[in-house]
Amino acid sequence: MTEATLPRTARFDRLGTLLGVTGVAALAGLSFVLVKANRIVPGIPRSLLEAAPPLAGWACLACLALAATAALFVFNARLRLGAALLGIGALLLALGAAGDALTPLGNRVVRISAGPAFWVVLVCLGLMATDAITRMRPGPARRVLWLAGFIAVAVLALKSGRFDHLSVMREYAVNAERFSRELLRHVLLAAGSLGAAALAGLPLGIACYRVPRIREAILGALNVIQTIPAIALFGILMAPLGALAAAVPLAGRLGIRGIGAAPAVVALFLYSLLPIVANTVQGLRRVSRQAVEAARGMGMTPGQVLLRVEMPLALPVIVTGVRVVLVQNIGMVTVAALIGGGGLGTFVFQGIGQTAIDLVLLGAIPIVALAFSAAVVLDALVEVMDRVKQ
Repeated sequence: MTEATLPRTARFDRLGTLLGVTGVAALAGLSFVLVKANRIVPGIPRSLLEAAPPLAGWACLACLALAATAALFVFNARLRLGAALLGIGALLLALGAAGDALTPLGNRVVRISAGPAFWVVLVCLGLMATDAITRMRPGPARRVLWLAGFIAVAVLALKSGRFDHLSVMREYAVNAERFSRELLRHVLLAAGSLGAAALAGLPLGIACYRVPRIREAILGALNVIQTIPAIALFGILMAPLGALAAAVPLAGRLGIRGIGAAPAVVALFLYSLLPIVANTVQGLRRVSRQAVEAARGMGMTPGQVLLRVEMPLALPVIVTGVRVVLVQNIGMVTVAALIGGGGLGTFVFQGIGQTAIDLVLLGAIPIVALAFSAAVVLDALVEVMDRVKQ
């Protein structure tokens, strides 16, 4: 079996069959778009051929049929990837064409939203593309380049104006300035709390490794913190931080208050400690004793052995913990919006409160994209470190 093919004894691909059947059922039984008189009223469902212009609709169906055929019967991973990407492109172009066709000229109130059929088929094609990439087993550099390419194409497509009549893009147009600010705040909260946790967690993990008698107590305490629901921990931190701001005016001027970013950062910091500490301990324990003894035999001090031998060899495991923390934090910052922490979660909860699903998507889609991108990049980094170590 080569890296790009499956055994040809199978008559059809099982995963492809599942995805193909699911996509066909979604297109046949669910709406492709929803036409709304305004942003909050229930939408009127339209199928693909009802919503898109005839040429765009039939061309999209032809591309989707080709992708379904490839999913079932094509075993070459590159061809499967090409078919999946063709289907995704056709689906998105059909959605944009439907938005243009269904929006009256000059009307800024009507909303055209992607329907359930669109999302189901998009997920199926995304899974097909992911499966094809997995079968191709690309190296870490190629995975990161592909990610960068996909992001660039997505940005150019959104800036082209072909999707401006869609409801989520109209929500973006109204909130463009605030969106940039909240996106930056979201990234800073996730990355800042991770950085603080790394500064504290790495020495703590080294201490747990070097002094086994404190390991169980520290890891146990951090495990207890992990069991506390995020919104509960945010609430618990509001009282002491609020009291601190009242007692120490300087703290309040520095932004340390009962609501806002402070309780969010502290909570995320506490949640981040366990993966970093535990992976530091695990990584150091995996270091070969022969390597440590050889370093000592060369006359290295304990500190030099730690910094030059043990930590570099343990780094892939430690970065794996950092990956877990970063993806976790990107998701958990969303909840911080409930206590005034800001971030993309403000759009999610504002949309829920206004029953405006496209405002929810304006916050949710970038959060998913950020988490996925962070996972891909850090997975590639871990793989590179493993190869260097070997």
